[in-house]
Amino acid sequence: MKKLHILAILVIAVAIGVIFVSLKNTSTYADFAEAIGNPDKEYHVVGKLDKTQPQIYDPKVNPDAFYFSMIDNHGVIKPVVLHKSKPQDFEKSEQIVLIGKMQGDNFHANDILMKCPSKYNDGKPQIN
Repeated sequence: MKKLHILAILVIAVAIGVIFVSLKNTSTYADFAEAIGNPDKEYHVVGKLDKTQPQIYDPKVNPDAFYFSMIDNHGVIKPVVLHKSKPQDFEKSEQIVLIGKMQGDNFHANDILMKCPSKYNDGKPQIN
């Protein structure tokens, strides 16, 4: 076999390995019930902020810990620990996507995506 053929086989093998590793680390969308059932797996949980529960963020104590509660799309309410600072305009978000894992009764999120309300309604600007 030529050295070029051996090199091509090695490159293909490495590429296949990278694909399998990246597929293994991808998380999927779920609700809190599924996340509770698989605490070792990372999920994207979609829901809304539970405005009846307190939000706790004290950057003097821990700037990377924000505590709040979220209601998933099936109506299950769970306390959340976001391991980042409190996002700007968090209370105005219409929908939240948490990326993380369940640990005990709390969902520990490493990242958060927020859908904020649109400034436009039926093509006309809203006046605040």
